[in-house]
Amino acid sequence: MKPSFRSNWKKAQLRIAQLHNRIADIRTDTLHKLTTYLAKNHSQIVIEDLNVSGMMANHKLAKAVADMGFYEFRRQLEYKCQLYGSKLTIVDRWFPSSKTCSRCGTESRVSVVIRACNQIANTAILAAIAPQR
Repeated sequence: MKPSFRSNWKKAQLRIAQLHNRIADIRTDTLHKLTTYLAKNHSQIVIEDLNVSGMMANHKLAKAVADMGFYEFRRQLEYKCQLYGSKLTIVDRWFPSSKTCSRCGTESRVSVVIRACNQIANTAILAAIAPQR
């Protein structure tokens, strides 16, 4: 009689399912810890409303975006900011945050460095400061 390899396949599938479950639990735990930390330790939090469905259409970004859970991050931040008394501001996705000068508010088309008001700054820093104006 030929030995059956079906039981080994079932054991392997069970092990894979357990690993997937463990990874999902780690992601959920990390997300909860991050949102709790942000809401407890910062009085004002500014996030950008992202076009997630547009990013999912890009096949190079789709897998990474699907794994991130942007909506769950936003949902948890909303209720935890209410719970801990922080202010959550959601910036429109079309707001030109990286092109707006944080000092005077003028908009520039330069994407790498903005030179306005005799100020040279990185666009990532300006994108974080500009929505607060």
